[in-house]
Amino acid sequence: MIKALFFDIDGTLVSFKTHQVPQSAIEAITRAKEKGIKIYISTGRPFPLINNIDGIKHLVDGYITANGAYCFIGDEIISCSPIPEEDVRTVIRLADEKDFACMVVGEKDLAMYRNNACADRIFRQMLNVRHLQTDVPIEPVLRQRILQLTPVIPEDEEERLMPLLQGCESSRWYPDFADITAKNVNKGNGLLAIAAHQGIKAEETMALGDGGNDMSIIKQAGIGVAMGNANEALKAVADYVTEPVDEDGVYHALKRWVFKSEM
Repeated sequence: MIKALFFDIDGTLVSFKTHQVPQSAIEAITRAKEKGIKIYISTGRPFPLINNIDGIKHLVDGYITANGAYCFIGDEIISCSPIPEEDVRTVIRLADEKDFACMVVGEKDLAMYRNNACADRIFRQMLNVRHLQTDVPIEPVLRQRILQLTPVIPEDEEERLMPLLQGCESSRWYPDFADITAKNVNKGNGLLAIAAHQGIKAEETMALGDGGNDMSIIKQAGIGVAMGNANEALKAVADYVTEPVDEDGVYHALKRWVFKSEM
């Protein structure tokens, strides 16, 4: 019996074409909520950049944000896992040396360091984060605990960077950037933290995702669902592959696994 649903946002709940949650997904999640199932978001986005789930926001019980670095339910923090300060300094230094943009996510604020055209295209256009400010000073953010670093670099540059960061790991769901968090911080462990807090067994959960940063949660959930538009590596480890986000994938997955006894 499924007691909790965990949804990635971009490419899972939200279409890259419309930047909205499909109506079929809204209706299916509403129906699941009415059955008493808990609804959780599991995203690489920091909370201030979650601007595209208005259709279901009132149904959400809690959040896994910044790829698991910051998990909360209401005003209660379930887990908060900062990156070691030395590793933060290393990434900032390399951004200066190699001239790449990097989003720096603190506990309270975030800043886009060395913003450029590529970063602007990704965050403002592809992800539709129109309110993202690019002139926020980095120094006040660096005085906070840093939860995630998102350098806008290709995969080969990420492979050279990560051995320099002893306390970090990375994930990638889009070719142009990587998400860096502290070691052992990922969506899968976020699911375990929230499930344990709520008295829910991992086998009583279902998670849906489409990207490389969803690998851990798809493996950890009782039922792991890959969207039809997911990458092939994620599909290979999923228990089920549903239709793409733009073809009512969330609806079909919930129909198959949550509402099957009602069919």
